[in-house]
Amino acid sequence: MRSSLRNLATAGAVIAFAVSTSVFAATVPAAASGAPVPLAETVPSDLPRNARPTHYRIEVTPDAQKLTFSGTVSIDVTVFTASDALTLHGNGLTVSDAKLVAEKGTVTALQTSVDEKAQTLRFAAGKAIAPGKYRLEVTYAGKIGTQPSGLFALDYPDRRTGKDVRGLFTQFEAPDARRFVPSFDEPSYKATFDLSAIVPADRMAVSNMPVKGQEVLPGGLKRVTFATTPKMSSYLLFFGMGDFERTTTKAADGVEVGIVSPTGSGAKADYARDGLAQILPWFDDYFGVKFPLPKLDNIAAPGSSQFFGAMENWGAIMSFERILLLDPATTSPSGKQSIYSVQAHETAHQWFGDLVTMAWWDDIWLNEGFASWMADKVTDHFNPEWNWKLNGIDGREGAMALDALPTTHPVVQKVRTVSEMEQAFDSITYQKGQAVISMLEDYVSADTWRAGMQTYMRSHAYSNTASRDLWAAMESVGGKDVDLIAEAFTHTPGVPLLRVNVSACADGKTRLDLTQDAFSLDPSARGGEKPIWPMPLLIRAGSGEPMRHLMTSKTDSVTVNSCDAVLVNAGQLGYYRTLYNAKALDALVSSFGSLAPIDQYGLLRDNLSLSLAGYQNMLGGLRLLSAVPGTTDATLAGKVVGQWEGVYGLLDDAKAKDRIAARISKTWAPRLDKLGFDPVAGEPLTDTKLRAQLIDTLGSIGDKRVVAEARRRLQGLAADPKSLDGPLKGTWLSVAATNATRADWDLLRGQAGKATSFVERQLYYTNLGMARDEAIAKDALELAVSGTPDATSASQIITTVGRAHPEMTFDFVRAHQAAIDGLIEHSGRARFFARIVASSTNPEMVGKIEAYAATLPADEAKPVVQALTGLKERLANRPRQRVEIAAWVKRAR
Repeated sequence: MRSSLRNLATAGAVIAFAVSTSVFAATVPAAASGAPVPLAETVPSDLPRNARPTHYRIEVTPDAQKLTFSGTVSIDVTVFTASDALTLHGNGLTVSDAKLVAEKGTVTALQTSVDEKAQTLRFAAGKAIAPGKYRLEVTYAGKIGTQPSGLFALDYPDRRTGKDVRGLFTQFEAPDARRFVPSFDEPSYKATFDLSAIVPADRMAVSNMPVKGQEVLPGGLKRVTFATTPKMSSYLLFFGMGDFERTTTKAADGVEVGIVSPTGSGAKADYARDGLAQILPWFDDYFGVKFPLPKLDNIAAPGSSQFFGAMENWGAIMSFERILLLDPATTSPSGKQSIYSVQAHETAHQWFGDLVTMAWWDDIWLNEGFASWMADKVTDHFNPEWNWKLNGIDGREGAMALDALPTTHPVVQKVRTVSEMEQAFDSITYQKGQAVISMLEDYVSADTWRAGMQTYMRSHAYSNTASRDLWAAMESVGGKDVDLIAEAFTHTPGVPLLRVNVSACADGKTRLDLTQDAFSLDPSARGGEKPIWPMPLLIRAGSGEPMRHLMTSKTDSVTVNSCDAVLVNAGQLGYYRTLYNAKALDALVSSFGSLAPIDQYGLLRDNLSLSLAGYQNMLGGLRLLSAVPGTTDATLAGKVVGQWEGVYGLLDDAKAKDRIAARISKTWAPRLDKLGFDPVAGEPLTDTKLRAQLIDTLGSIGDKRVVAEARRRLQGLAADPKSLDGPLKGTWLSVAATNATRADWDLLRGQAGKATSFVERQLYYTNLGMARDEAIAKDALELAVSGTPDATSASQIITTVGRAHPEMTFDFVRAHQAAIDGLIEHSGRARFFARIVASSTNPEMVGKIEAYAATLPADEAKPVVQALTGLKERLANRPRQRVEIAAWVKRAR
């Protein structure tokens, strides 16, 4: 999915904003030149290709309390072939009047019919509509939802009175602009938009463009009119309304950036605002195309979704409040980093996705993979002390965990139905896409890659593209082999496995014999013919200069002029697993301390994954994990501690758990002792974050001192509800809630009812689902469907309970299906079920999940089928993992 001006939601304030920004409208570039042409047959579409929009004039009148809205739209369309009807998208809209006005003024009344399954509206003329230019005018009404899709409402406590107030927001990606306006709701049907809204006079309205003007209306209302947008896809349109304030500054490129948030937010918006002003000009320079709109806002929406955090509407990003506003009482250190990085992701979309848009959802990775890659690049640039590049390893591992299952799909995937669109946003789209881009950039060089990006942006601004257009741009500036590598990694699903046999050194030279295979988490899927990927290798021996090698065959050999330990994926930018022979791995373990943090973390994650999948004994990964000392870099330390917590969580034998817990405490408790339980003024954010991770992990493994401290701090809330406020509030609550007694849980529930901000309220509610005690966890599930928590908090409670009690949670959800369907947006229901069972290792769940998947349409069942496949993988591998971990920890004491 950003001088401070406190723009109060009054008519006077809106007038001031309109006056100060109306001059900007003239600076927006016109739509791309050229007469409209029919949509190419090569681009998928749900609509007939007989017409195309060029401009929309929309006016909406929302009734926030009744959760309804009315609207009118006038669409300039070009008709290409004679037809008796025009078909547009519409979902949940009721049309009361429609007419077609010809260029010469002839008016034809239209009859409207609805196809609910196809989500279309057919406007029939009763006679042939000749080719030419027309204006389609429609009067309609719709519903305001309570889940984040279409036009939706969110209630949140007023910071001044504590009473709930209601805000309105829109979320249109992928197929939900059609819930707001009859439209050609596909990415290739770009057009310009004029939007106006009739809203209460004491409320602020915000959209993609600055306010152009406002008109006072009877009944305490006003009409707010926004400037014309550039040519863009319908899913990027945004409208918001509420009791908001706006804090702004000018970026170095002259663009006004602002954070729109609930009135009373004050300084909580400053960090995001200043970050936005920093990020935007950097992207101008990188892409070689200045941000083309006069302003860029980031609008804070209370609440949350389990399925997205922010949306890149052009000029009007929407982010959920917890990852936009920095609240000293609740924002964790990782939360502060997320504010910066998520905003960077959504800002990158302003070019990659908004200015240049994929032609169809098959290439959604062109939006998401590139935005993730650019976000990491700019976050690392401005925050080098965060060691942000290590996050790329986590992204790679997340993608491979899905990509190594039989249910994987290519990065460029076939998407044809609405349900498939909604489920296309997964870790392969985001993280694998990002990893492939990072690998390609490293292979061709950063300068060549940037030159290709700038060529791509200039060539396709305000247009639509496919992946091949980007590869062509890279090749045009000298990016050798880009098309060869990119086509393989984006069209061939799966994870390459590189088997590396390092021979004994002779005459100062070491020979590497390389063999390609495919990594799979399913033992039964191994063997047989596998794809051959063109694999860019970066090989380093010891501290010497790395050598590049493109492996394009099943087997290959490389000789390095060194006898030092050999690391094949130096820098960790290759998207493949590396399985070394025993001697080569021994050498890497021995020299582990001399490796850069990125290589240490990448090597240990890679070997842990190979061990977990059974390609080598668990000893392979655990040796590397143990090689990281408790004194290492704070960022790497936090990630390693998290991996230890994951290993502990694999075990079910009490003695083995106690032994590995003792090992974790022995290595890492001294680091926490050195840091202390409380943040120190002026300390690096990475130290604060490490402290949180240490507390979380030690609390999770039952460290008595940490658990007792968490309970002590929780009890302090009874006397002082603010006593836990600070960057570790969520951490202490999580440890206390995980180990909660009944009295502890009741105290947490009472605090949820007293919370004065939505983020704080949701923090308490989510933690109510953390309890290991099964009886308490059952009460948390009952609370979720009681109607007391809001819908998003209730759904968070349920998925949180599912982490420790997946089987009980699954049964509960199935027994309360109707109530729970009301808590989750329809597009996310299958993913919701998949999350619930993500930690299950119970064989009885196989039949239950299969039975549930059978009730779903094929195009909705994908996440559930993936979850089922993941469960089968755990059932196949977990017994061996437990035996090998227990044996290692017993020997290693």
